[in-house]
Amino acid sequence: MRVLMFGWEFPPHISGGLGTACFGLTRGLAKHNVKMAFVVPKAFGDEDQSAVRLVSAENIDINHVSVDLEEFWKKISYLEVASNMIPYVGPVEFEKLISEAEIDRVESNENRSSKKVHFSGEYGKDLMKEVARYAMIAGSIAANEEFDIIHAHDWLTYLAGITAKMVSGKPLVVHIHATEFDRSGENINQAVYDIEKQGMEMADKIIAVSHLTRNTVINRYGIPSSKVVTVHNAVDFTQNGVDFNTIKNVPEKIVTFLGRITFQKGPDYFVEAASKVIKKHPNVRFVMAGSGDMLNRMVLRVAELGISDRFHFTGFLKGNEVNTMFSMSDVYVMPSVSEPFGISPLEAMKSNVPVIISKQSGVAEVLKHAIKVDFWDIDAMADAIYGLLNYDALSKYFKKYGQEEVNRLKWDNAALEVKNVYKSILEKK
Repeated sequence: MRVLMFGWEFPPHISGGLGTACFGLTRGLAKHNVKMAFVVPKAFGDEDQSAVRLVSAENIDINHVSVDLEEFWKKISYLEVASNMIPYVGPVEFEKLISEAEIDRVESNENRSSKKVHFSGEYGKDLMKEVARYAMIAGSIAANEEFDIIHAHDWLTYLAGITAKMVSGKPLVVHIHATEFDRSGENINQAVYDIEKQGMEMADKIIAVSHLTRNTVINRYGIPSSKVVTVHNAVDFTQNGVDFNTIKNVPEKIVTFLGRITFQKGPDYFVEAASKVIKKHPNVRFVMAGSGDMLNRMVLRVAELGISDRFHFTGFLKGNEVNTMFSMSDVYVMPSVSEPFGISPLEAMKSNVPVIISKQSGVAEVLKHAIKVDFWDIDAMADAIYGLLNYDALSKYFKKYGQEEVNRLKWDNAALEVKNVYKSILEKK
């Protein structure tokens, strides 16, 4: 079985869980004899290609545009986006995005002169323009690759998946790692929502990372329930794990938040809970690892609460830096307001760290040995942190059984479920 897979990032060049999930899934699929060409806007040359063949979109010449594809582009127009948040990162205003005329100009000038298109590989102010150009190049890739099925990860690649389907006639699977409602609450970016909805409608099958996300797809996007299946994420056991010999250099216990510092991840609730814990338990330090549009606000709030001497901001961590952080942590907290899944608690449990997660997370569906609280209940969150810090028996219980539980959540199993989704579509075809 051969899959043409579209993603936006691939380790080690990632901004969060999306790239991590793509890496784990592709390795799992490879073990089940699935061959993949994984397309990214920009490849850097240091990616692990042991399980996939990585295709960089910016290395592709566009040398033709079919009439059908031109009709597709004519149906798409982008308006200025009122949101002040670029999905996955933060505080940048979208520039005026692409109109039909701009798309036509890109097609006629770039396609027919066989130019290559440059991609930043980031989530910057030209994101929508890069999404559109990526979709355009997908048509050229689909015309020259041999594959049985198309798999597109998250909204950034849905237009690429649709284009590949139109060129090849092959079935399309879209993978929902997050929706616009998760990222922005009720104040959604309409252009992003429209792309998500179009991708879901054009897909032959939709994979959601949790039942929580599946329900959002059905109820918020009007997709028939028979079209949407849940495949929970997993944790990667192929990478180097935690180094238990890491020296902390501080005598206090450490409580860690690791993720994007954005509305979706609930960093403000973590800060408020930290303040309550510090008042009762002075022998503790809190760490917020990550970056995002709420970072400056969190720094100011920590100062206002007078806990700066017990609260640390590390910036974005990746690779071995994450392992080092877990090796120093005594508690991990994920207080997400809306989390389709959440891989980081699994990584923490694998590293023998007890975890506290919000009930509003998809990972809560598969974990029994994690303390679950409502994201908004900072008193319950503070009580849970205090309990794990002060009662060794409680901490040891969640460490032992949490690690046993997470050892069963392997990407090999999730990948087999995904392969079965492919097979069900191909059998119908």
